[in-house]
Parts: sequence; C-alpha cells; structure tokens
Amino acid sequence: MKGLKRTFAATIAALCLIGAAHAAEPITLHFWVAWDPQQADGIAAKKEIAGYEQSHPGITIDVQNITYDALHSKLLTALAGGDAPDLSWGLPEWLGELSRMGALRDLTEDAKSWTDEKAIYPNVIDGLSIDGHLLAMPHYLGIRALLVHEDMLKAAGLPAPPKTWDELIADAKTIKAKTGKYGFGIAGTGVRSPQELIMYLAQNGVSLAERQPDGKYKNTWLDDKAKLAKATEVFAFYKSLIKDGAINPDGASWGWEEEDTDFSLGQYAMAIDGAWMDSRAAQNPEAMKDVAISAPPYKAQPATFFEINPFYVYKAGKHPKETWDFVTFMTGKEFQAAVHPNNSPRSDVTSDSKWGKDFTALAPTGVVFPPVALGAITRDMIESIGRTLLKDEDSEAAAKWLAAAINKDLKQSGELSGG
Repeated sequence: MKGLKRTFAATIAALCLIGAAHAAEPITLHFWVAWDPQQADGIAAKKEIAGYEQSHPGITIDVQNITYDALHSKLLTALAGGDAPDLSWGLPEWLGELSRMGALRDLTEDAKSWTDEKAIYPNVIDGLSIDGHLLAMPHYLGIRALLVHEDMLKAAGLPAPPKTWDELIADAKTIKAKTGKYGFGIAGTGVRSPQELIMYLAQNGVSLAERQPDGKYKNTWLDDKAKLAKATEVFAFYKSLIKDGAINPDGASWGWEEEDTDFSLGQYAMAIDGAWMDSRAAQNPEAMKDVAISAPPYKAQPATFFEINPFYVYKAGKHPKETWDFVTFMTGKEFQAAVHPNNSPRSDVTSDSKWGKDFTALAPTGVVFPPVALGAITRDMIESIGRTLLKDEDSEAAAKWLAAAINKDLKQSGELSGG
C-alpha cells in the first residue's frame, strides 16, 4: 500500500510539473503595424509594448512594421495562404471586406467582460460593429478638422476661418490676391482622397451607399434626382477649387504626403487634416506656430470624416485569449494616454492642447464608410475626383459615373441590394 501511495504521489507530482511546463510554454503574438518608429507615437508604443512583455513573462509581441500602402495587400496574401498574424493595424475601409472574407474574429462575447468599453465613445463601437457584432477594436481616431494658418488669414484681412464652401472659395481668392499663397490644399489622390470625398458628400446630405431592407447596400443617386443633384454639387465644389484658384493646380495629383508637408511648411493657408499634424508642428515649430483648429466648412450640414482606426483580430490566430488580453491593454487608459493623448477613442483620454480637445469636440459630427467591401469603391472614388480635377469632366457626369461604378462594385462583391 505504501508503495502504491508513493507511486500515486510521484505521478501527481509529475503531472503538476508537466502542467506547469505547459503553462509556461512561450507564446508569440504576431502583430503587424504601420507606424513611423521615429515619431512620438511609434516610440511610445514600442516602450509600452516592451513594458507589457516584462509584466507578462512568456509572451513575446513580434511587431512587424509594414507601410500602409503595402499592409493591405500583404494581409490579403497572408489570409489567403493561411498565414495571417494574430492581429494588425488597418484602415476602417477594410472592415467590410475582411468581414465578408470571414477573416475577423467576432469579439462580441469577449467584450461582455470588457470593463473599459464604457470609456469608449459609443459611435466608435458602432463604427466597428456589423449587425451588432463587434469585429474590431479601436486603435485611434483620425478626426478631421480645418487647420488654418492664422497669420495668412490676418494678412489677407480675414477675421475668421470660413464656415461654408462658398466662404472657403471666396477666402481662398482673397488670400491668393493678398499674400500670393494658395488658400487651400487637398489630397487629390491616394488613400486620403476618398476620406475627404465622403466628408464632402455627408456635408451635402448624400450617402455613398445606403442599406436596404434586404440588408444589402445600394447607391441611390440614379434613382433620386434630388440626391443626384446634391452629389453633383459636391463635384462642382471640387471643380471650383481648381477653376477659382483655391488650390494649386498641381494639388489635383497630390497625396497625403504632399498635403501634410506643404501645409506644415506654410505653402498654403488651410487644409482638412488630423491631429497627427502635431508631429509636423514639432518638426516645423516656426512655420506651424500660428496654426489654429476649426470645424471643416460645409454646404448643408456640419460633418467630418471620423476615421476609427482599428486593431483587427484574426480568426486564424492561434492564441485568442492572449491576443484579447493584449488588444485590451492597447485600448487601456495607460497605453492610450502614452501613445494617443490627442486622438484616443477613449473619452477619458484627451489633452488640453488644440491637437486634443479641439479635435475631439468634432466627434459628434463624424461620418464613416458603410461596412461593405471598399477596395474597388475607394479606387472609383479616386477616379471620380481625377475625372473632375484632371479631366474637367462635367460634374453631373462624374456623379453619375461614380454612382454606377459603386453599384457595379457592390454587385461584384455580392453586396448589391436586388443584384
């Protein structure tokens, strides 16, 4: 009997050792990002992640830094090959596409025990959900505002920033006449141009695609003369930016890099931009010292683009529990205060600087893309802007072309109502 007891005790001890060894098995979470490691947020993020690893022995965060331009295609290739990371950064435009692919882990059940959810702006949670299912976690907010070089406005005799499209055009003419500088700058191409376009559409009461009773989507401009007229006015506004001299004609082919760089160097007076421009202010303190923040000028109603930049968590990830713990750490107050003090999705994290409170004040007017596959749609939005700015196409023709192209894209992705 004593021998059996000793054998049983030894077996239990061995099993405990095996269990302990298994529990201590190292885990690596693969995290794909697109940050500039030289910028303040990238530096802060690396420091916070290193602290997380120290407080979570056995867990390594393998951070792979990829440019935004390459991240989307690399993700699609990895997903198709069954080699997706555990989580990644991304653009909100990818939500519908990744959801339709079945690539995203449904986080709804996890979020039931997420005590910090109450600190997240409610419309942020809505923007990352489809049919009531939370499919991504908030990373930061790219709220857009009108950035203004006040010294240029004063030199032109303008007492305040423009509040409407008409005022913007008129003020830009005055600025050019009085200072020799262009009044406004845009992104005519690249990833930011569709974001600017959807803002202008919303400012005139127009939706890119509306959800229909069958749960699918459709652009309805060609079915409704009033909506087509409003969309046409948006393209007419773009055309007037060129024809009335509000923007540099070369700006029709600029991307976000030129838009940000030239504004930060004082090459023009105003631009629709984000709180990330505080890093440009640090790099160009003299040229940016006069910058003030205002609401974007609008046509019919106030609206701005509400870029809810997400963390995507992939269904193929091998460590869902550890991934959830890590992603909630990055949405936590400590991480957000260190990394995103000016553009956090948390209502309890914002700085008192103009790069913080002046941007978050615009959150209630934010608009987002519909949750559909947007790859082809955003490409067509860019082309529609090019047709207007570079080819001088008739504004109504550009609106009709885009409406037809959107519905064609929705049909190809299986998301077109009645299609």
